[in-house]
Amino acid sequence: MDELIVNELIEELIKLSFAEDIGDGDHTTLCCIPADAIGKQKLLIKEEGILAGVDIARRVFNAFDPELKMEVFMQDGTHVVPGDVPFVVTGKEQSLLQTERLMLNIMQRMSGIATMTARYVKALEGTGTKVLDTRKTTPGMRILEKMAVKIGGGCNHRIGLFDMILLKDNHVDFAGGIHNAISRAKQYCKEKGKNLKIEVEVRNFTELDEALAEGVDRIMFDNFTPEDTAKAVQIVNHRCETESSGGITYDTMLPYANAGVDYISFGALTHSVKGLDMSFKAVK
Repeated sequence: MDELIVNELIEELIKLSFAEDIGDGDHTTLCCIPADAIGKQKLLIKEEGILAGVDIARRVFNAFDPELKMEVFMQDGTHVVPGDVPFVVTGKEQSLLQTERLMLNIMQRMSGIATMTARYVKALEGTGTKVLDTRKTTPGMRILEKMAVKIGGGCNHRIGLFDMILLKDNHVDFAGGIHNAISRAKQYCKEKGKNLKIEVEVRNFTELDEALAEGVDRIMFDNFTPEDTAKAVQIVNHRCETESSGGITYDTMLPYANAGVDYISFGALTHSVKGLDMSFKAVK
């Protein structure tokens, strides 16, 4: 995805988030903290995991008050434990208090996603299978959540509907079958001058044969058993990339990886993650 577009999306997210949180003013802070008071706060880690969101935190602070000074001791991707202090921020106490919750919301969620992703990646070490995310993300936060997946060692499937063609079961059914769906996708790319990878979801071996006959960049095995997945991988025989999907969990993923698929996609990485516990404490 174009870096300029990514930056614009992040800026809009930060702007909207401040509008949502502060409204016409943080009256709690404004009523009791002098406008000229200068202070310092530290990010305190309270749970073991993978740190993610440091760069975004910097953008949050800078967007609200460019005079806030951030001293960073730990970068994104660092393994952290309770008691670690990844950074401290110095500046107006009013600014520190008003940026605290947004920064923590982002960092806790990103770090939770990175931590879960790293756990999945480690469990699949040696299998050759890569961990993929999905579009099952929090509306408005997709870019940050997919950044967190990469920080945790996973791979991004696609950012949205615009950067890859993924023909799922409904597309196939509406189009009238695998042949129609793939042929129309290829014709569309040709007519529009789009250089997009084409992936198709198959539900059985008949659809798999049809997809291979048409030729695509990747085939997704939807709700296949590990045994059928192994058979499907043999049939594909490296003619395209392969992916397993459909209700696969941390506890059930290893047999799919051992079946030889290139990727396994997990919606849980972004839709069922627990945030990593941390707080932003005043330094006296």
